[in-house]
Amino acid sequence: MTTMAESLLKGLKENGAEQIFGIPGDFALPFFKVIEESAILPLYTFSHEPGVGFAADAAARSGGGIGVAVVTYGAGAFNMVNTVACAYAEKSPLVVVSGAPGISEGNDDMLLHHQAKTLNSQHEVFKEITCDQAILNDPRTAPQEIARVLQSCLEQSRPVYIEFPRDLVNTPCEEVPALAHTTGHSDAISACAREVLEQLHHATAPLILAGVEVRRYGLEEKVAELSRRLQLPVATTFMGRGLFSTASCELIGSYIGMAGDADVTRAVEESDQVLMLGVIVCDTNFGVSAKRLDMRNTINASDRQVKVGYHQYPDISLAELVEALLAATQSVDETKPGRTISYPHTLVADDNPIEPTDIARAVNDLFASNGPMPIASDIGDCLFTAMDMENTHLVAPGYYATMGFGVPAGLGLQAELNQRPIILVGDGAFQMTGWELGNCRRYGWDPIVLLFNNTCWGMLATFQPETSYNNLDDWQFASMADAMGGDGKRVTTRSELQLALTEAAAKRGRFQLIEIMMTPDARSATLQQFVDAHKRRTGMGQ
Repeated sequence: MTTMAESLLKGLKENGAEQIFGIPGDFALPFFKVIEESAILPLYTFSHEPGVGFAADAAARSGGGIGVAVVTYGAGAFNMVNTVACAYAEKSPLVVVSGAPGISEGNDDMLLHHQAKTLNSQHEVFKEITCDQAILNDPRTAPQEIARVLQSCLEQSRPVYIEFPRDLVNTPCEEVPALAHTTGHSDAISACAREVLEQLHHATAPLILAGVEVRRYGLEEKVAELSRRLQLPVATTFMGRGLFSTASCELIGSYIGMAGDADVTRAVEESDQVLMLGVIVCDTNFGVSAKRLDMRNTINASDRQVKVGYHQYPDISLAELVEALLAATQSVDETKPGRTISYPHTLVADDNPIEPTDIARAVNDLFASNGPMPIASDIGDCLFTAMDMENTHLVAPGYYATMGFGVPAGLGLQAELNQRPIILVGDGAFQMTGWELGNCRRYGWDPIVLLFNNTCWGMLATFQPETSYNNLDDWQFASMADAMGGDGKRVTTRSELQLALTEAAAKRGRFQLIEIMMTPDARSATLQQFVDAHKRRTGMGQ
């Protein structure tokens, strides 16, 4: 018989966890010791809990399994509330394991350190930002409790919370049973698929709009095959950017409403039947649409339900719908080519100052010569600039829009994919979590970091250019890289940017930080169009 800690670790591994990210603390020390000594999963420790959460989130988004973040009670777990909220909003299968006071400690009248209001306060807070929770306070029921929350995590693709009292870590326990997958009713699935196909058949300009759930449930190849069989063009949402970078389908680009490509916007908004697969209906995906989509002409499959116009089919997963549609259609021999998507290339290496589009050109030139690389992007103009980069694997907080995601997410990408990533981050976000780069040396990670430094919170300043409180000081980030175990270079011209990126790509084993200096008013066209459209929609510009 194994211990409770070993049972939990094995259950995590069997359900897709590849590693653990964490920060030890006194209530979690017994569990951390088992993690290290058992070597069931590799452990990567970071410097601050938000970085732990973002790295585990990025690993979950990229690997097709679950991400795991382990922290201590109170001071550790409360530090991760924002990152877990981001994972919940953006449907990332993240498992939060928090050490907790022992069972005997909870019976005393004395307040415990890290305790907020009551010993149960932390559990109550995490109920709001996770889809399932368990407190492992009984070794007899722990295996079933673990199995239940892991099932919820995978099926709902959202975070779950496990609280682990420190005095039960080494208690004997049965192993976690295999998960019993929830399935929809076969007749309902068949009826739903028939109605979907009938609606598409009667439409004159149907289209597939793909969102984050397509990747979360590992459906890229199947959705690509479905598009080929139905001869439907495919657009991705803003949040779904990076889908189909390795799958063959008639991809026409990413839909960003009035801020994006006019042809893509026209195709989506003029379609008389949009098949939305795994799309989050939110303001970043649809808030700057030129016109509102008519829900009578949409099929929306997400959150384990399918809405066909005014008809609703509950308890049908996206995977079940896609499988049923494939079963009802015939395979084809050829793939209809997508439209030629024009990305900017050929950076002019001169002494002119750097604009965001120049960064996109430089990255696209690098991809053309060295092959594509996965990208982790923070929020802000760096993410809008990524829309001008060649379609590749991308993780970013496109809906929840929290700062600080980019750097730790890039480290989570490299740990999960074992591929060198490019990290896009602004100077404001780097001030928050950029220091996690100091952990690269211990683990052999060597991301290329493109730091957009315009000495301000650029996206906020775009909304309110008349203010001064969005201005930031110049911290000279590149000069700090060597002490953190990497190489830093500060560039101000396009020729310097091209040389620095070429040298960074050629050097392995240490992170490469390129601090790209830009004027405070330097903006990508996509960001400016997004902000202008948002102002018109909300009246903020009046």
